[in-house]
Amino acid sequence: MVRRLNKKRSEKIGLPPGSMIHVGEKKVEKTSFSVIDYDAQSFEMHELETIEEAFPYLDTPMATWLDINGLHEIEPLQKIGRYYHIHPLLLEDILDTDHRPKADIAEDYIFIILKNLDYSERDGLKVEQVSLFLGKNFLITFQERESDLFAPIRERLKNSNGLLRKTGADYLTYALVDILVDRYFLVIEKMDEMMEYLEDTVLSNPGPTLVHDIQKLKRDLIYIRKFIWPLREFIGNLMREESDLVQKQTRPYLRDLYDHTIHIIDSLENYRDMLSGILDVYLSSISNRLNEVMKMLTIIATIFIPLTFIVGVYGMNFEHMPEIKWLWGYPVIWGLMLLIALAMLAFFRKKKWL
Repeated sequence: MVRRLNKKRSEKIGLPPGSMIHVGEKKVEKTSFSVIDYDAQSFEMHELETIEEAFPYLDTPMATWLDINGLHEIEPLQKIGRYYHIHPLLLEDILDTDHRPKADIAEDYIFIILKNLDYSERDGLKVEQVSLFLGKNFLITFQERESDLFAPIRERLKNSNGLLRKTGADYLTYALVDILVDRYFLVIEKMDEMMEYLEDTVLSNPGPTLVHDIQKLKRDLIYIRKFIWPLREFIGNLMREESDLVQKQTRPYLRDLYDHTIHIIDSLENYRDMLSGILDVYLSSISNRLNEVMKMLTIIATIFIPLTFIVGVYGMNFEHMPEIKWLWGYPVIWGLMLLIALAMLAFFRKKKWL
């Protein structure tokens, strides 16, 4: 059974642009909110009950990170959209968890849609959407469910007085995107292990399920490539454009992130070529095994052709067949057939057909 990565969109048919309909799986019972307010000297982290509690933090001079987990409840997103004048089309994209990764770079905001990936040999590729809305000195992240994806960044903000605390929301955005890119590398490593397993299996025991595994991995590689290319384009555009929301000291880190996306894309291209080679080897192995079977059947059939002829001749019920009444006729015929079979086997071995 093919696992679908595209979600049904039938509920949006006929609705005007900007209609807020959640497309995807409901992954939490209730939407949760957390806010972190920080600068070089101070740090505050709060779990919130309602989205309205976050608004005062977003208006402070300190850098603020609002994290929203759960996208099935429309009302909180409508409120945050009205408060910060987020365009309804952007809110619609946030709710569409099947949306292609993208980035909108405007004068007063940068909006990013990315994919969080996880891979296992048993379940294949798992995809979750992460959206980021960067404004002046604040960042809002939207996730499908609560997870520990950004836990390392929270710990760095809490325990460190390093660059992350001394810079603004733009560097925080870079750090979060970097976490997602690092997870892409982790997925690539797991796929590399799967590739080695397929290479060993195709040479030692190319069973019928191997084609399914190869096609499944190939499809997952295509999806990852589909997700990483827009990220590369966005980072490249952000490096070229002069945005007031991105400080000069953050741009070198963006170049490093761009290099990482190039590395991932190169790895995906190599893996795709390797999978095509593995599939060719598999088909060749199956063809060779079939040829061996056909060769053996042909040899057996060839040996039995003269034996069948002899048996057929003496199976005719004519009255005047002198060998039939001969005392030694039966063992002689058996000996003759055995001699012919052995002679043919010796001939085949001499020709190296066996």
